[in-house]
Amino acid sequence: MVNRRAFLFRMALFSRVRSLPWRTSQPKGWPWAFLGTACEGTVTDVGTEGEQRERTSWKEESSQNLGFWRERLADQMLPLWRLNYEEQLKVKFESLKKNLETLESRLCKIGAGDPAPTTARSERPCSRLHPFMPSCFEAFLQQSTWGLSTDSCKAGPWHELIVRTTFLGHTMAIIIFNPQELSQEELCVQKEEIKEFFSTGPGAVCDLTSLYMKERTPRHQQLTPFQLLTGEPYIFEDILGLKVRISPGAFFQLNTSAAEVLYRTVGELGRVDRNTVIFDFSHGTGATGLSLARQTSQIFSMGLVGQALEDAKWTAAFNGITNWESHPGNMKEIMPQLLESQEDGRSLMALVDPSQCGLSNRVVQDIRNCRAIQTLVFVSCRPYGKSIKNIIKLCQPPDPDENLLGEPFVLRRAMPVDMFPHSLQCELVMLFTR
Repeated sequence: MVNRRAFLFRMALFSRVRSLPWRTSQPKGWPWAFLGTACEGTVTDVGTEGEQRERTSWKEESSQNLGFWRERLADQMLPLWRLNYEEQLKVKFESLKKNLETLESRLCKIGAGDPAPTTARSERPCSRLHPFMPSCFEAFLQQSTWGLSTDSCKAGPWHELIVRTTFLGHTMAIIIFNPQELSQEELCVQKEEIKEFFSTGPGAVCDLTSLYMKERTPRHQQLTPFQLLTGEPYIFEDILGLKVRISPGAFFQLNTSAAEVLYRTVGELGRVDRNTVIFDFSHGTGATGLSLARQTSQIFSMGLVGQALEDAKWTAAFNGITNWESHPGNMKEIMPQLLESQEDGRSLMALVDPSQCGLSNRVVQDIRNCRAIQTLVFVSCRPYGKSIKNIIKLCQPPDPDENLLGEPFVLRRAMPVDMFPHSLQCELVMLFTR
């Protein structure tokens, strides 16, 4: 059986050469800057001069060619970059169409409506600071006493650098580190060094709004908090006229311009109007539901907890949104009270935008068994795997053994939104009714 992902990768790899999808630039006063690669001239070759002359293999030659490795990295991270944008959309369209056909074949009843995907294009230019940060951080690593930490070799505490930028000009850097056997004294010294480097040292060119550090822990251990080293605790983004607060641990779409297209698509597919009441099960900062608040009668956020919930509350208050409420907890207990407070004739819609792990079985059962919910908008960043299992449970005939008692949903429409140009990833917005 042909592996579709492998085929798409090969097709992109051997297509005609195009300009790389990112912009490389050279920060003033800094050497070569490119996607976090080591600065030019920092790689040390081990061996005698005679041995080096004997290395004539293509690998040795290519190691001297940064352009070769740039293309290799692009092929791994953004396998569609060699195709023009219209061709990229066709590839994603066919892939999602195949997923929907697979889904249809597994459902007992698909209903009268056929999926009619259309594609929305949205690209966001890289921030001018993105090329600066890797070079600055690597310059710090070169002067640091400690080395890098990887999954296979625990050589040092430094593990990962995450950079988040917004259209409002804010930049948040998050450094993930593995403390290993370091003492608290040694950790404090490292934190002070990196704080000084980015505040008053060479890294000040990055002009960071926030600089955080976070300890990397095994999955079975409790998550550690983000530690603010310098700057503001939050960054902010403007999306569809809303000012949204973003914490270091909160999920927010990488591509703001495309996120605006995504949120509009959710409202259009769900036919949201002033008669609509939305039960929002989305994760993240609640931006999807909040962006629809001015078009709806009421929004009940059911899934936000922790810092993400605090971000959503701030966003609602700052933007004067009064018809948004948060009700985390057991939906079975909360839903009857919420339904009683609604006027007759309201249209109830569930909105789900799960993480890559999909929806929990409890949420699927709660939505399925709430007979008042007649419309469901399902946003999936991975319309396969766990999402397919979720959709099958939402659409299969009633099954008391699985606690699926309500009438099944029927898939009516599906629309892909390209959030990540040059990659194989694509969001799929699906409309279900019953």
